[in-house]
Amino acid sequence: MHSGHFVHDGHRIVYDDYGSGPRPLVLLPGLLLPRSMHRPLATALAERGNRVVVPDLLGHGESDRPRDMWRYSMPLFAEQTLALMDHLDLAEVVVGGTSLGANVTLETCVAAPERVRGAVIEMPVLDNALLGCAIVFTPLLIALTFGERITRLGTRLAGALPRLSSERTVAQLLNVGLDWAAQDPAPSAAYLQGLFFGRIAPPRSERERIETHALVLGHPRDPVHPFSDAGMLVRELRDARMVEAGSILELRLSPKRLTDEIAAFVDECWELPARKPAGARRRRAGAAATR
Repeated sequence: MHSGHFVHDGHRIVYDDYGSGPRPLVLLPGLLLPRSMHRPLATALAERGNRVVVPDLLGHGESDRPRDMWRYSMPLFAEQTLALMDHLDLAEVVVGGTSLGANVTLETCVAAPERVRGAVIEMPVLDNALLGCAIVFTPLLIALTFGERITRLGTRLAGALPRLSSERTVAQLLNVGLDWAAQDPAPSAAYLQGLFFGRIAPPRSERERIETHALVLGHPRDPVHPFSDAGMLVRELRDARMVEAGSILELRLSPKRLTDEIAAFVDECWELPARKPAGARRRRAGAAATR
């Protein structure tokens, strides 16, 4: 693995690049989580012959964290994902993401379907998540916005705590949690405000037109990522199947089964023929109609 960065729209975006070869996969972390959350999965998939790129989108991890709420939205995160592909000269990729990353994956499929070989969508946040998200994130937004001084004391404490050097899964999860808690609250507040007042995912009318080969991972007993959203998405997408996780922590604590499912799906994606650009499909359909 090696790290790199590029500048998009005046801001620095950092990424990790695992493995090599002609089968690139972009993994997108969850809300405000650093790219290290995907390190175990990225390592495992790279060992199976894939090149895996994991960015810190704007507002995450080591990437820039501006305090302008208008800079944070799912469509803008999709633009950053495509800019990462351009920076690395990747014409086509499989895109995958967790929670917020799942929604950005959907936005990327809408924005540039001809560049997405497949989509791994874990814990999408859609129509049925509204109440759970309001219960969980409204207090966090209030604390970050109106309690910034007090919250900053907690972030400094989290930043001062030593990180664990062990490669064990639990140690890595604790490090990810500390990195999440150590972030400056002001950009985090702007980030949440941008998401609250923006488009959280493509609407149903756009999701129903997505033709990308997709694997949806749903988790039971999770109010922020309800299983009903995952099931609804599988019914909406034109080429999708479901894998049910045992819990929200299965891929983090006992990852073998789900990692095998994801690896097999990525293999499928690269066995499929390349997608034609939308313009080429329309020209072909028009030519057929004139015959």
